[in-house]
Order: sequence, then C-alpha cells, then structure tokens
Amino acid sequence: MIAFTQHNLGKLEELFAEFGYKVRYEKGSFRTGACVLQHTKVIMVNKFSNLEVRIQSLIQLLGDMEIDISLLDDKKKEFYKTIKKLGEPL
Repeated sequence: MIAFTQHNLGKLEELFAEFGYKVRYEKGSFRTGACVLQHTKVIMVNKFSNLEVRIQSLIQLLGDMEIDISLLDDKKKEFYKTIKKLGEPL
C-alpha cells in the first residue's frame, strides 16, 4: 500500500506524463473520481475529490491500462510495479 500523500499523487501524475497523458483537475458531474476522455490522452479528475480518492482513482486507471514500461527509468518502473500490484484482485 502507498501512503495517500501529495508527494505520491505527484509521482502518479509524473508517471502518467511519462506515458503521454495529461492529468487535469476539473469540476463536473463525475460519478467516479477520474476518467480518461475518449480518444485522447487526457485524464480528468474531480477537483472536489479528497486526496485519497484522487490517488485511488488514478491507481485504478493505471491498473486498467496496458503500458510499455520500457520508457521508464528504474525508479519509476519500481513505482509502477507497486501501483500495478495494488490494482490486482486478491
């Protein structure tokens, strides 16, 4: 498990940026904490969500994506693997 801190949220945002995604915080009628806009590389996160919901939503999205981790440095690969394990069913 990772801690729900601003630092870890920043690390998640950096990870998405490495894969070419832009994370934006906007208001709207979200039913979930975050979503990927169709046919784009933009992730919308509900700006009214608390830190825990933001992190959990991004972890869930990352877990559902098929990503080429060869683009990452070793430190980010380890963080990605940790995140992937969190998204796996028990």
